[in-house]
Amino acid sequence: GPCTECSCSSGKEPDKDPSHTKKKENQHRLCVPRIFFGTRTHRQITQISRELKRTAYSYVPMTILSSRDYTCIHPVVSNSSNRNEMCVELLEGKQGKSCSYYHGVHKLSEHHALQPAPGVCQAWDIEDLVSLGRKLRACPYFAARELMVGADIVFCPYNYLLDPQIRESMDINLKDQVVILDEAHNIEDCARESVSYGVTESQLRAAREELDFMVSNNIRQKHHEPIKAVCCSLI
Repeated sequence: GPCTECSCSSGKEPDKDPSHTKKKENQHRLCVPRIFFGTRTHRQITQISRELKRTAYSYVPMTILSSRDYTCIHPVVSNSSNRNEMCVELLEGKQGKSCSYYHGVHKLSEHHALQPAPGVCQAWDIEDLVSLGRKLRACPYFAARELMVGADIVFCPYNYLLDPQIRESMDINLKDQVVILDEAHNIEDCARESVSYGVTESQLRAAREELDFMVSNNIRQKHHEPIKAVCCSLI
């Protein structure tokens, strides 16, 4: 007969604690590694998903992780220069507003066009996801992240796999998984970029002014003096 544990997991449990079902799913899939396919650019992901469509594996559950620059469809946020911050602010409801696209995310992640079915050509790319998201008024960015839970193959730019901060924010765990890096000779540059940081001269000058203020007002002088010296030498 049907296992009682399974029937309870499809019953009321998910509402109480969604992480409970995720843990269960993860236990079942421990023996099957997930494939993370890293590419240099977002454009290359489109080419690879087209190739996947032409293979016998086009129905395999997949997702594409990409930045809000490519997948945000909120009319105000998508046109702003700091999409990430605006998105987070909206979701936190700081201004008393929220994002209706985010609240419709399940309409997209559960849509039949993205659900794998044997014998049906299902592989999709970012453009497919975004245009479907616009139709359903549902957020492609978060839908893609939700689809990762059941995905056997995850496409993303290199830095999602190399940069520990992005890995953490995207809940990417590479332990015991398969990692494929397309055009791997570009990895060195990407690794350098992920630990590099650019500063403009005006930012340095502003920092020096603030440090000047700290030092002249005796605020943790011992710490601020040496940093100020570094700023001055860089300027």
